[in-house]
Amino acid sequence: MNWLLPESVSTFGADIDRIYYLILWVTGIVFVGTEALLLWFIFRYRHREGRKAEYIHGSTKAEVIWTVTPFLIVLFIAFVSRGVWVDVKDPDRVPEGALPMLVSAKQFEWNVTYPGPDERLGTGDDFAVRNQLHVPVDRPVHILLTSEDVIHSFFLPDLRVKQDVVPGMETMVWFEATRTGEYPLACAELCGLGHYRMGATMTVHSEEGYQEWMGTETGAAAGQ
Repeated sequence: MNWLLPESVSTFGADIDRIYYLILWVTGIVFVGTEALLLWFIFRYRHREGRKAEYIHGSTKAEVIWTVTPFLIVLFIAFVSRGVWVDVKDPDRVPEGALPMLVSAKQFEWNVTYPGPDERLGTGDDFAVRNQLHVPVDRPVHILLTSEDVIHSFFLPDLRVKQDVVPGMETMVWFEATRTGEYPLACAELCGLGHYRMGATMTVHSEEGYQEWMGTETGAAAGQ
């Protein structure tokens, strides 16, 4: 059921979608019920000739019900979503052997630093590309995020990945793409007048295609 979201192309996308739709149904039912009750009160207690307003001083029973019920609902949602949240957000859950990358955000672009053939950041064969994110399919990718100026938000809607990028601190995301193709990378945080320009493309290659692309880029960097 993806009538509100783009089709997921990450390993944990389906789990995130299930939580999203669970919350949507719960909040949707609460919204419809609340609005129906509001309309009923408007009709039931509308102004009538000869009828005086009645004043009450509250109901302990009603207060307990409308306090405990939302608490239990939120507790249930937290319980069913905790496993997915930990898998996605806990740095200790990043799969071993994930391909490391560094994304530095600034108004209004993404600068991506890739490891060279040694697949290690911070060595002499690293190279950087502006506004292009290239990853191999069916392999975990671990991205460190930094900002050079204001708060940005790293957003890959097709992979269900979204993480604030905060100046002065390092955040991270990881994912494993399951399908080759081109997908949008956007900033989901209003970051200035040029915010609309902060769009880029993520290209998911086959493993062979990624190695070929990396070879082309490292060769170009060496020739500069």
